[in-house]
Amino acid sequence: MRKSDARTAEGAKLVFVCACVSQKGGAGKTTLVLHLAVAAHLAGYEAVIIDLDPQGTVEAWGGWRKDAPPVVISAKSGNLSKTLERARDAGADVAFIDTPPLAQADASVAARAADLVLIPCRPRAFDLHAIRLTASLVEMTKKAAFAVFNGGHPSTTSGYDEPAEIITALGLKVAPIRIADRGPYHQATMTGQAAQEIEPDGRAAREIKEMWEWLCEQTDMPAQKHTATKAGKRK
Repeated sequence: MRKSDARTAEGAKLVFVCACVSQKGGAGKTTLVLHLAVAAHLAGYEAVIIDLDPQGTVEAWGGWRKDAPPVVISAKSGNLSKTLERARDAGADVAFIDTPPLAQADASVAARAADLVLIPCRPRAFDLHAIRLTASLVEMTKKAAFAVFNGGHPSTTSGYDEPAEIITALGLKVAPIRIADRGPYHQATMTGQAAQEIEPDGRAAREIKEMWEWLCEQTDMPAQKHTATKAGKRK
């Protein structure tokens, strides 16, 4: 996998950059980004979230956490490269980029800066229609990209074959891990936390852990950097 511009400098510590993009609002980008960033922190990595969305949802969530990691940085796509450099220089290992919907330029810049792109998509007609634009946008960047089924019913395991066929026909790969519509995702973010912090042994926590481990496999990055911080415990 090609190195991103964020880690070409000699001695750089920023080992992985993940961008989460979708031209459709409400696809679940922010939820996925903040939960994966917390997973990275719990695995011993110094994680940073870069919030390109003018709505500042991740920035607000970071404020609710007060000083608890991961660090959240509000930025604009025009200074994304410099923001990533500053994060690297400050000791960050991994960066997750949250992007706004209906902003092709921002999504394109984020995808080009990333090592891997995640595209959350609900297994529904409108979402599958909207993902076509996102797929075209990501294809131009030549970066590895995966659609992530998000927001499906927790007890439903069927009904994904046809959506997966539609997505693969667009030239995208489909991540093997699905993120269901579970209460802990919503409950946790309302208080500046993540699902794995309020229910460490819950199903939502297991989904995120599996997604994190799969993400690490795609980038040849150890899923555990050093002794992890226990879920629910904040330094």
